[in-house]
Amino acid sequence: GSGAGKRTARHLYLRQRRGGMGVFDLDAPANDPPAFLVTADLGAGLILFSSQGRVFRLPVRELPEREVRGRGEPIFTRFPLRTDERITLVTEDAPPPNGAFLILVTERGQVRRIAKQYLGAGLQSGTLLYDVKEGGAPAAVCWSSGSDELFLVTRQAQAIRFAERLAPVRGCLGLRVDPGDAVVGAAATSAQGGVFLLSSDGKGTIRQLSGFAANKAPGAGGKTAMKADAIVGCASIHPEREANTDIFAISRLGKIIRFSAAETPAKEGVVQGVNCMSLRADECVALAAALVAP
Repeated sequence: GSGAGKRTARHLYLRQRRGGMGVFDLDAPANDPPAFLVTADLGAGLILFSSQGRVFRLPVRELPEREVRGRGEPIFTRFPLRTDERITLVTEDAPPPNGAFLILVTERGQVRRIAKQYLGAGLQSGTLLYDVKEGGAPAAVCWSSGSDELFLVTRQAQAIRFAERLAPVRGCLGLRVDPGDAVVGAAATSAQGGVFLLSSDGKGTIRQLSGFAANKAPGAGGKTAMKADAIVGCASIHPEREANTDIFAISRLGKIIRFSAAETPAKEGVVQGVNCMSLRADECVALAAALVAP
């Protein structure tokens, strides 16, 4: 849309019980709903991927600081976007503990592993990082340790799991995506970990990898990850950090809820999920996870 953005201190969003109403936050026009929700430290940078595979970097400090419910300011205008180019993905450049690679997945299921040293402060704005002819625009991203299990999921809740080491750095097909569907989420965790999945109707689940068989190679078709009409995204859940992981979700009307991931039951099988956000004539559009102090 207009490319308006802002930053607001995380502590201003009080943790609610899962299934709460949330709070109205980003004041945006009805025809320009929120598209991205990212949690990041003040000293970090944001990496923005475009529909043409180019990448831009924006220090978090340069985002306009606003209170809850504040309006954002146009931020995409500072990037030399082409006429038919748009931002499709935003993530933090400072990896979580043990982060070594950025896993980039396109809407058609192509996977690339990018070493973190290529994405630091020296990143040249506008660098062509990926040829979109290979698999469409960048659609999902996560940080990995280099030896994780990767989990990719589409809007229609089709997913695949495979060992990260099976994906070459130069890239490969990670998931065969049906026509009319597209990748919306990627997560990297251990075989003992899980993946938080959120649907557009505000329901969520933690799908344990112990109940989702790994493929021997990337590139196969997906299996159902959750009973849902539309998945909006996913987040890695590491078993040793689950109690300190909070989930943030934002709706089309600009409401944000924050709750502990530990409140969501972990399941090995396909389930509909539990209510994570109370919605009325609204829908979830994005989520983010953040490690918080114990």
